[in-house]
Amino acid sequence: MIDDIQSLLADDRLYDLGQGSPNIAAKTRLQAVASQVEAKAENRDFAAACMAGLWLLHDFHDASHAISQDLDTVEGSYWHAILHRREPDYWNAKYWFRRVPGHPTFTELAKQAEALTREAGTPAGCEYLLKQKAWDSHRFVDLCETAARGPDALAMLCRRIQQAEWRLLFMYCRERAF
Repeated sequence: MIDDIQSLLADDRLYDLGQGSPNIAAKTRLQAVASQVEAKAENRDFAAACMAGLWLLHDFHDASHAISQDLDTVEGSYWHAILHRREPDYWNAKYWFRRVPGHPTFTELAKQAEALTREAGTPAGCEYLLKQKAWDSHRFVDLCETAARGPDALAMLCRRIQQAEWRLLFMYCRERAF
């Protein structure tokens, strides 16, 4: 099963700030992994969170939404918030992020966001990412909203941070699921 999940992670998608297009080539593998994950999970909530993340990674928003919406955990709310940020439904994303007041991945995410910001030459509007001590998910929602209609450099930075966020949350869930 780990190989099946690894194959879904292999293309290391840098997905859009918006909805993107479903990766149809991955759909059959996602369906196969979903049934394996359910059968082999040590913790079903974290396994479901993994699947919400995998469906979202490949831009199957409806499938991801169905899982995260029914998952009454912090991780379910976190995946739900990311999904709504990408719709874009920024208000709804912030609603779901209020259900994730803090997460064990936030400290590392703040560090990675700072490093990515420096690498990108600190595009205008994201200077706060260099100074934050803790991740501010609401402020990042606002930054993504600005980036979606603004400069390409800021949008690319937000996409890279979003990718780091996805990886951190997925790894956190996977470690606890199996």
